[in-house]
Amino acid sequence: MDRATCPFLLSFLILSFYVAEISGSKQVGALNKLYKSKLRGTSQIDRSDFEVQEFGHDGIVYSQEGLKEKDRIERLPGQPLVNFSQYGGYVTLNEIAGRAFYYYFVEAQRSKETLPLLLWLNGGPGCSSLAYGAMQELGPFRVNSDGKTLYQNKYSWNNAANVLFLESPVGVGFSYSNKSSDYDTNGDRKTAAYNYLFLVNWLERFPEYKNRDFYISGESYAGHYVPQLAHTILYHNKKANKTIINLKGILIGNAVINDETDTLGLYDFLASHAIISDKAAYISKLCALSPKNMSSSECDAAEEEVENDIRYIDLYNIYAPLCKNNNLTVLPKKTSVVTDPCSDYYVYAYLNRKDVQEALHANVTNLKYDWEPCSDVITKWAESSSTVLPLLHEFLNNSLRVWIFSGDIDGRVPITSTKYSIYKMNLPIKTSWHPWFSYGEVGGYTEVYKGDLTLATVRGAGHQVPSYQPARALTLVKYFLGGTPLPGPKRHA
Repeated sequence: MDRATCPFLLSFLILSFYVAEISGSKQVGALNKLYKSKLRGTSQIDRSDFEVQEFGHDGIVYSQEGLKEKDRIERLPGQPLVNFSQYGGYVTLNEIAGRAFYYYFVEAQRSKETLPLLLWLNGGPGCSSLAYGAMQELGPFRVNSDGKTLYQNKYSWNNAANVLFLESPVGVGFSYSNKSSDYDTNGDRKTAAYNYLFLVNWLERFPEYKNRDFYISGESYAGHYVPQLAHTILYHNKKANKTIINLKGILIGNAVINDETDTLGLYDFLASHAIISDKAAYISKLCALSPKNMSSSECDAAEEEVENDIRYIDLYNIYAPLCKNNNLTVLPKKTSVVTDPCSDYYVYAYLNRKDVQEALHANVTNLKYDWEPCSDVITKWAESSSTVLPLLHEFLNNSLRVWIFSGDIDGRVPITSTKYSIYKMNLPIKTSWHPWFSYGEVGGYTEVYKGDLTLATVRGAGHQVPSYQPARALTLVKYFLGGTPLPGPKRHA
């Protein structure tokens, strides 16, 4: 990271700090922690381009005989009746180190034998796909305000695919290692390597999915995880001269993909939405791009103004209500298709129940710490590439489907950031900007580029798109998996 970027990231960090303070969401704080580490002059974080980490003696495929049925979840506590199978458990990555990843898997509600396999990853880094993806976004259930019971999400993505949620890397959620140094050596490369090793072993446990079309999806810092895992899959397929994993495409939302443009887009978004002044945005960008031309007092004043302007809103959804009372209720509150702003607290209470963990086949080693939505035990991050844009080019050259979606009221990794990043790829436009439809309404706007990279906004959605706009998110993923353009004005979903 060059010097010009540092002041920019400092302001970026300050924004993140106050968002975490107000919203209660730990995902913001996790990303803030990474950028803070990156910014330090003494930082040891490797910011070079991503490369595949070879396994050596660590790349073991273990026997999975009989483990699938042991992982079958008969019914979760407080769960409504459903017509699909669900599984949960551990995949061992290294028996000697005692390293294992926890997964939760829900088969499709129909045609499970033919629908594709979709992996979902949350970012952070250090945040749980069980906490967010499964329990607050695209999974089949959401937790009631009593922290004891569940209600069904009718817009779950297992309407369109067999969906696999992974808590990664070690130290996230229920995933663990008996080797304490593992918690201090996580990074982009190690995460991709172990995610790949998990998949190879998981497919041995569920061999019926070995040749199934496979897609990787995720949000936020999974803008690193998803492309890096996809690149690792292509690398090993090519190395083996055969298809080990039948990867067909990736889908990333409000994704961290290019440090410079991600940060530039944040200021422009805040100014264009009347959250900060045009002057504060202008000075902040000059402080980042031309620090020698600005005095420290001017930069400090602009930063302080921005801090005060965003202090009392949730930057994950600039129009969302805040959680005013995080106490559980005796009886469940009336449910909504849109996630309750206090859902973090409901999920925390539910997943720390002993009966829930037993039903999930989780925490079998009795971890010394509570399950958390974002890890408190990951203390360092070894490497974080400054961009994944070269990987996106690679996927287009290998005919993989690449879709990038953006909730249009997320201020954390906003649509302006995503647009600026895609513009840097210099791709000619194939299909010009136009509205797409979901359930008879405009679901958002979309543009398709040469190589078939698709950009899609989701109207009225924040950072966690399926939480805020579940119906539109389901429409989006159905068209992505189908490999067909989003429905325009003449072809409503």
